Amino acid sequence: MDMRTLPALLILFLSPLLAHAQVYKCVDANGAITYTNDRNLGRSCKQMSEDQPVSSVPAPSKRAPATQSPGNFPRVAPEAQRARDDTRRQVLEKELATEESALAEAQKALADEENLHQGADRRLPVVQNRIQAHKDKVELHSRNVDALKKEIGNLK
Repeated sequence: MDMRTLPALLILFLSPLLAHAQVYKCVDANGAITYTNDRNLGRSCKQMSEDQPVSSVPAPSKRAPATQSPGNFPRVAPEAQRARDDTRRQVLEKELATEESALAEAQKALADEENLHQGADRRLPVVQNRIQAHKDKVELHSRNVDALKKEIGNLK
């Protein structure tokens, strides 16, 4: 056996013995549980059985309780909230109608531009850029229409 491998083998075989420690489960006055290898850190510590696996992964932090509005926080009457919601719906529907109109105009402009340039003329970079600009407008208005419809669908 090589003398350089002997220390490595000793560490390999002895490390489980060196790493072994007693684990204590400690419960404080508030009922919080802490696991430690130092019994002096807390009261009411009980030794855990040695055959249980131990993990050093910290527990997830406790979520803060949901905050409630203070008692003097102004409340909105249900009728007032309904009126606000109705106004919001009207504004969104008006924006949707405007956006649908703009989409139709952009689609017509794209079709006109594509009909204007046929054949070899269409391969020119200037023409391709003009057609792409119209396609981009159609895509923008289409996304806006979809977003507005989704927003209206989310209303109560």
